[in-house]
Amino acid sequence: MRKLLLLSGFSLIFLSSSISPYQMYLANGEKTDFDLLVYRAQEADVILFGEFHNNAIAHWLQLELTKELFDIKKENLVLGAEMFESDQQIVLNEFLSGTISESSFEKDARLWPNYKTDYKPLVVFAKKNNLDFIATNIPRRYASVTAKFGLDTLKTMFNKHSKMFIAPLPVEFDPELPGYKSMAHEGGNVPGMKYLAQAQAIKDATMAYFIVENTKRDNTFLHYNGAYHSNNYEGIVWYLKKYKPSLKILTISVVEQADISKLEDEYMKLADFIIVVDEDVTKTN
Repeated sequence: MRKLLLLSGFSLIFLSSSISPYQMYLANGEKTDFDLLVYRAQEADVILFGEFHNNAIAHWLQLELTKELFDIKKENLVLGAEMFESDQQIVLNEFLSGTISESSFEKDARLWPNYKTDYKPLVVFAKKNNLDFIATNIPRRYASVTAKFGLDTLKTMFNKHSKMFIAPLPVEFDPELPGYKSMAHEGGNVPGMKYLAQAQAIKDATMAYFIVENTKRDNTFLHYNGAYHSNNYEGIVWYLKKYKPSLKILTISVVEQADISKLEDEYMKLADFIIVVDEDVTKTN
């Protein structure tokens, strides 16, 4: 198993001792390792790496998996992320192709606060190796409208140009999926968020749509997203199966526990691979 220690500034060093900040498990709770994850991932059409946005171990493993898959798949590896919205694709492409500078990209791309520590290494890797990097998420302003007024609003509010940035309408929505059902209850108690579950669904559907649109034969699409978007094979997974049932999908989820030596019952079957990180590990934002 790869072992590392977080130091100040989030630098990483490998350890030869038995200390490790994480342990990897299969869905049934059996311990496994990074090598098996790479082996299984190379056979998938789509890999959904569900992260905690502020978990440094998750971000490090995302980069390591990206490197390993590139060694195997080369130009047949495609990257994509929730952290980039679909209307950012042009400026992202311009940076990847060298048309604009890094400073221009970082100024114009509406980047997440933890971009430089957590996502920049992935984008730079794509640029260095001439890989496509797909901005899969719905523009936040559209998700906000959906949270307030519901999915039906999208059919009448936006023109054909705006609809280029979201999944084709109408978007199917199953309110009985456990993740959405829980979120609907939560949203009903928050002012202006009555349709929170539907906003989550349009995000999931849009990410799934742009993944499918950029998945070709012999390609592997590695997608980085918050774990909630793919946990329990719901969210993005549910929409991927609607859009293209033949896809071979692999899911990864990150959880935090005080004791990483055993997978807690509540996380069983959360994903194909579950990365349990010591809850004391330093956060990145």
